[in-house]
Amino acid sequence: MKKIEAIVRPSKLEPLKEALLKFGIKGLTVSEVHGCGNQLGWKEYFRGSEVIVNMRPKVKFEIITADESVEELTKVIINTAKTGEVGDGKIFVYPVEEVIRIRTEESGEVAI
Repeated sequence: MKKIEAIVRPSKLEPLKEALLKFGIKGLTVSEVHGCGNQLGWKEYFRGSEVIVNMRPKVKFEIITADESVEELTKVIINTAKTGEVGDGKIFVYPVEEVIRIRTEESGEVAI
């Protein structure tokens, strides 16, 4: 099993959610996050002082999936979230040792 984290533009929230559900994802977690990278920041003034703001709003999708779905799932994310501009986001893939559904105590891929 793998955990896929995709950090994307807020404007891609609904299109990506729809694409993932169409792909067959049965569960996901979405969080509002802030971060910085190549997109850099901008200047604002706070109480008369110039402040560089470099934390951009983003949306983070977290999905647990079977190993064999990772490549196809990342393609869905890329094709939906990509604009070709700086700030499109990142995808991270992590190994998952175990998943346990609390309600039924099922474990492994059946608990996803």
